[in-house]
Amino acid sequence: MPSDRHWRERLPLYWKLVRGDRPIGWLLLLWPTWWGLWLAADGVPPVWPLVVFSLGVWLTRSAGCVINDYADRWLDAGVERTKERPLATGAVSGREALMVFVVLMLVAFALVLTQNRLTVWMSLVGAFLAATYPYLKRHTYLPQVYLGMAFGWGIPMGFAALTGSVPPVAWVLYVANIFWATAYDTWYAMVDREDDIRMGAKSTAILFGEMDLVAQGVLYACTFLALALVGREAGMGGWYWGGLGVALVLVAWEFGLARTRQREECFRAFLHNNWVGLAVFAGIALDLALRPTIAVA
Repeated sequence: MPSDRHWRERLPLYWKLVRGDRPIGWLLLLWPTWWGLWLAADGVPPVWPLVVFSLGVWLTRSAGCVINDYADRWLDAGVERTKERPLATGAVSGREALMVFVVLMLVAFALVLTQNRLTVWMSLVGAFLAATYPYLKRHTYLPQVYLGMAFGWGIPMGFAALTGSVPPVAWVLYVANIFWATAYDTWYAMVDREDDIRMGAKSTAILFGEMDLVAQGVLYACTFLALALVGREAGMGGWYWGGLGVALVLVAWEFGLARTRQREECFRAFLHNNWVGLAVFAGIALDLALRPTIAVA
């Protein structure tokens, strides 16, 4: 039986494996999930679904990091940014990583089982997306699009949990997240572009090539167009549109950062999307909270 000393040595490695020291991925997954929950609830969602989905975000993101590193162990050792990851260095074995992945997904599924049947069935799709995403970069230049599909699946699931159905506005919001995630993960891919080309991996950054900034402009434009459609369909007011305005300014700042395509600046642009997601969420939450109530005679 493993000793206490054994676990004291292994747990920090597992924490690093699940990116516990890097919350940006959790936040980029949390914001669109909260967008969906607040819109589905028409305000602050009930406590337990909010707890389930917030914890589920952390668990599934952590599990996604583990399976990503497991799938990329052939690649990460040759990439400057990832060469010190536990699987790349051999500090954690592939078998250990798979065990951590299974435990995280089982805990997440246990939480989902407290929700309705539609949500449970939809969680299986989410698990499939999370588990298969890492293998896309070997076969397609569009893994960032698939990431958006995986990262945004909490949106239709949230509507399913709170309303028992997934209305069209939920799918439009989901599409908005796919465009947004593709854009911010392209900034991330631009950091690794030269390493990925050398190692034979694929990404939207490689696909777009010299047109990367133009493509990024199109992706963000589609994001805001979809969010505008959501706002119109949901009857959102000034606070929502103000949140989108702030988000638009933040995105413009990202283009200023990344215009030289330097690794450090592209990474900063990627990290900056946390504030974009927060701005959109703040607009949704404030608009719903401050709507005038109609007195009933």
